Amino acid sequence: MKRLLPPAALLLLLLFQAALAQTPIPTPAPRGGAQARKAPTPPPISAKPNELAKIREKTGQIEALVRDLKGGRAQPELVIDVEVYAHAGRMLLEYPDMFGNQAAIEHAFTTLDQGIERGRQLQSGTPQWNQGKRQIHAYRSEIDGAVLPYGVTLPENYDPTKPTRLYVWLHGRSNTMVETEFIYGHLNRKGAGTPPIADQGQIQLDCFGRINGAGWHWAGERDVFEAIAAVKKRFKIDDQRIMLRGFSQGGEGAWHISLHHPDRFAAAEIGAGTVSRTAEQRPDLTPYQLATLRIWENISEWALNIHNLPLAGHDGENDPGQLESSLRARAQLEKEGFPSLGEPDFLRSQGAPGLWMVSKDTGHGTSPLVRERLDAFLKEWGDRGQSSPDHIRFLTYTTRYNRSYWVSLDGLARHYERAEVDAQRAGGGRSYAITTKNLTRLVLRETGNARDILIDGQALKVKGAAEITLERSDATWKVAANGAASGLHKTHALQGPIDDAFLDPFLLVRPTGTPWNDAVNQQALRTMARFDRMWGRFFRGHPFVKDDRDVTEADFAKYHVVLFGDPGSNQWIAKLNGRLPFSWTKQSVGLGGKTFSANENFPALIYPNPLNPTKYVVLNTGLTIDDRGYNGDYGTPMWGDYAVVKVNAGAEVPDLVTAGLFDENWRLPK
Repeated sequence: MKRLLPPAALLLLLLFQAALAQTPIPTPAPRGGAQARKAPTPPPISAKPNELAKIREKTGQIEALVRDLKGGRAQPELVIDVEVYAHAGRMLLEYPDMFGNQAAIEHAFTTLDQGIERGRQLQSGTPQWNQGKRQIHAYRSEIDGAVLPYGVTLPENYDPTKPTRLYVWLHGRSNTMVETEFIYGHLNRKGAGTPPIADQGQIQLDCFGRINGAGWHWAGERDVFEAIAAVKKRFKIDDQRIMLRGFSQGGEGAWHISLHHPDRFAAAEIGAGTVSRTAEQRPDLTPYQLATLRIWENISEWALNIHNLPLAGHDGENDPGQLESSLRARAQLEKEGFPSLGEPDFLRSQGAPGLWMVSKDTGHGTSPLVRERLDAFLKEWGDRGQSSPDHIRFLTYTTRYNRSYWVSLDGLARHYERAEVDAQRAGGGRSYAITTKNLTRLVLRETGNARDILIDGQALKVKGAAEITLERSDATWKVAANGAASGLHKTHALQGPIDDAFLDPFLLVRPTGTPWNDAVNQQALRTMARFDRMWGRFFRGHPFVKDDRDVTEADFAKYHVVLFGDPGSNQWIAKLNGRLPFSWTKQSVGLGGKTFSANENFPALIYPNPLNPTKYVVLNTGLTIDDRGYNGDYGTPMWGDYAVVKVNAGAEVPDLVTAGLFDENWRLPK
């Protein structure tokens, strides 16, 4: 069918083509609202001393109630529903300069009063907040112990005895949406300014996302899956009918999460997702930094994963900065062999379940017509539900994101280069035809009936089992013993870069001994303090911290450990010195055949922990992103897997001397 583009769409296409050619495009001005561009958001304000005193008094009341409740017989999940208000108050006191306006301060008072009332209700055994259509609940995060809120909206005629479909909603940018504002907004919402979605019997989960969660990355990404798990403990959710939705920065997060986890959702609805231009705007980036951008920032290059993920991308016709995300994804899917047909404002991918919609005469929002089409899309795939496909196409650039249904890409020949699998099964799962690229290890599941596997032209006879692992050496595949491969190699959640450690529970280990070099030790402590402050401010919790002398074997089993100091000040760095890929003496640091003076240089890296190789050990750094990355759209990992850094007197971040990536066996490159 012939497609004719209106003038506005032609302009968008030119912008898109310029982006593909890596021609710099000016970053669009900040946007807000449903249908039109608004003025830039005013800067946040700070609470006055008397207002802080009021917040402190109310927070203290809630904390006292929580202490009493924890000593009683109240259900733990209900106590957490009270404790989230105490946590919210503590965050306000610690970061009192993040209120959007005076109304947000008043909302905080109202919300903290609600927490006090919850505590009193639970003391009397009559909790009432788990009733009604809109509810606020909470969970304790495994990553750092923070108690975080999430919102629930129940459908009309809700039946708690029946499994219910779940819509997971990721909100747009809101740099001052602290916990109290999130809670108040959810319980007092009078309409979001966009056409309401159809009630198809779904529960809606509103994720907090730790404010913006660095564009729904790191702790923001973790929040989505922890919130889903929390909802499933309280409500009867149909696992085959969980749908992901997001708009604006929430659309950016939905692109990332859905394309990296295509088997976790029955469908995804994504509106106006922000596009990364880091590579275009940062000509100073090194090859290893550009390589790690492929993990989070090249969303369109992951578009092939729509093959097994029904996805609807939609944008406003007059919103060129955001429309580009869908244009890029659709163009990439067409390059993969899935052309789009239909009208310019409503295209369907052929051979993959992708829909592409444009809201005509609309800015940063959704028209009623597109909302109607999106509702039909959600109903169709919600009615169908998920099922394990017989044909999987999946790609990745890292083993961190390596799974789609019954395949896992467990070993890459080279990280940050495209790795993919095209796998088909037939005969009730007896025979498999598989082609791969850039893979050394492939895990297949649901293989109880398997007998024959043809992989990259090589025929293998196999015995049916719940899981079958294939390994490649040179050009030859063989059936391997299930479980971890022998020897040290990069695999799922043990592949770096440094920033990868902070997607899972981690423990900061503070030095207490006498340092070899005080300047190095003080720099490490400043770096640790900055990381703790930035994590608290923007990710709304604080990392777990212990002194080195208090760390136990159980900590090494539970956490990625992040060690600060030098072999003199931190006993665990001393114990690992000589077991990590550098040398460190009182006089020098050696790395990759180069030697650096130890009086001002020290290593920072990530590596499988020799004391527990299923976890990381990290030295002398938190996230390596810059300050803006914590609350922006994307944060660029600046140090790769390893670095040598230099004391920067009085500064929180040391100077970078050298950095790079280990190879697939965790060795320094030659």
